[in-house]
Amino acid sequence: MLAPTETTVAFIGTGVMGAPMAGHLMDAGYRLVVFNRTSSRAEALLERGATWADSPGEAAEQADVVVSMVGYPADVEEVYLGEDGIVAAARPGTYLIDMTTSSPNLAASIAETAAVRGLIAFDAPVSGGDVGAKNATLTIMVGGDEDMFGDIEELLHVMGTNVVLQGGPGAGQHTKMANQVAIAGSMLATAESLAYAEAAGLDPARVLESVNAGSAGSWSLTNLAPRILNANFAPGFYVKHFVKDMRIAMASAEELGIDLPGLATAKRLYEHLEANGGANLGTQALWLLYAADSARSRAGVAPDATARSAMGA
Repeated sequence: MLAPTETTVAFIGTGVMGAPMAGHLMDAGYRLVVFNRTSSRAEALLERGATWADSPGEAAEQADVVVSMVGYPADVEEVYLGEDGIVAAARPGTYLIDMTTSSPNLAASIAETAAVRGLIAFDAPVSGGDVGAKNATLTIMVGGDEDMFGDIEELLHVMGTNVVLQGGPGAGQHTKMANQVAIAGSMLATAESLAYAEAAGLDPARVLESVNAGSAGSWSLTNLAPRILNANFAPGFYVKHFVKDMRIAMASAEELGIDLPGLATAKRLYEHLEANGGANLGTQALWLLYAADSARSRAGVAPDATARSAMGA
C-alpha cells in the first residue's frame, strides 16, 4: 500500500482530463511532479505546489508512481519507451500507470519491457469524460499483475469510483475498446434521436425529458444531449481522440476476427467530422452532421453527398 503523504507521483499529461485527475491526487496528499508538452496547462497545479520536470524521464526519476494521460499510442510509446523515457529513467520498484486510451498490444509490450527493469506497469484507461475527471467519478479499467494491483488501488480510487482489475497487461485497454464500441453506438443514437424529434416538429428538450427517463436513458443522453441543445460543442472528449480510439478498436476487432458494422459506421461519420474542421470539438459535435443535413433539407437544397456517403446513405 502506498501511503499518500510518503508517495511522490509523476503525472505526465495535464490536459482536459489529466489536470483535474492530478489535482485530486494533490488533494489526497500525494506529492506531485508534473510534465506536459504545453507547460501553461500545468500552471494551476504548479501554483498549488506541484514540481515541474523538463521531461517524462526527469519526472519519473523522482517518483514512486508514474501516471500518464497523453493523447495517442505514439505519444505513449515515446514517453515510456523513448531513449530518455519513463522506463529508462524510473527506479526499480516504481509503479507505471498509463491511463491513456491506447493499444492493447502496446500496453502488453510496455509491461514486458518494464518488468525487465524491475518496474510494475499497468494499463488503466478511463471512462467518464471531463465530468468524471473533474468529479473524481471516473470508471477505471485496469490491466496488470493481480498481486501488485492492491498497491495502487487506493491511488486509483482517488480519481475514480469504479476501479476494476480486468486481467493481465492489455486487459484494461481491451475493456476500454469495448467501452468505446458502446459509446460509438450511443452517440449515433443520441444524435439520431434528436434529429428525428426535430424533424417531427417536437421540442427536443421536452423529448429528452421523456426518453432519458425511460429505457432509452444513457450517459450520452444525460450529459451530452443537453450540450447539443445548448449548441455547446466544447470538448469534454475530443473528436480527434475518439477517432483514434475507434481506429484502435477496429484494428483490435480485426485481429480478434469479429465484424463491428455499427462501430464502422460511427467511425466513418466521425472521420468526416474530423476532416471538416471538427477535430478539436467534443464528441457531441456529431450532431452537426445531422443538423446541417436537416437545414439543407428544410431549405430545399440537395444534401451533402460526402456526409451522406459517410453515413452510408
